[in-house]
Amino acid sequence: MILRAEPLTSAAFLAFGEVIECPSVPGRTYFEDALANLRPQARPSISLTVKDKAAAMPLRSTTMERHEFSSQSFIPQQAGRWLVIVAPHAKGGGPDMARARAFLAGPMQGVTFGANVWHHPFTIIDAPARFVITMWRDGTKGDEEFVEVPEFTVELP
Repeated sequence: MILRAEPLTSAAFLAFGEVIECPSVPGRTYFEDALANLRPQARPSISLTVKDKAAAMPLRSTTMERHEFSSQSFIPQQAGRWLVIVAPHAKGGGPDMARARAFLAGPMQGVTFGANVWHHPFTIIDAPARFVITMWRDGTKGDEEFVEVPEFTVELP
């Protein structure tokens, strides 16, 4: 299966979560869905990640993940372009890769994956990157789930 990455826009990504972009004029923008938690015992988690190896393109992968009870936000501190790959749920469980979508995010764009949204692990394509990641965790297997899927390829426009 081949996915062609499309530009990341709020409208195109709405079914999977929220695009996080700094306001273009002075002021503050709130991102209310960036802190969704479906477990009262879970605690907020902020982590920092540094990726120094850009993915080889076209990207080939067999992995998707989800955080069943928590949203997960990726907010760039320093970045080039990066990929956001998502898939809805399949009727029999797991990600429906036939309906997967790939988005090309710019260096000033972040995302919040909604709780229980299937997505590909964090993937940079241009340059080393630093991101803040927020989510909710309680230390159980519900914090994250990784699954193998049939191989798919992502091409850039």
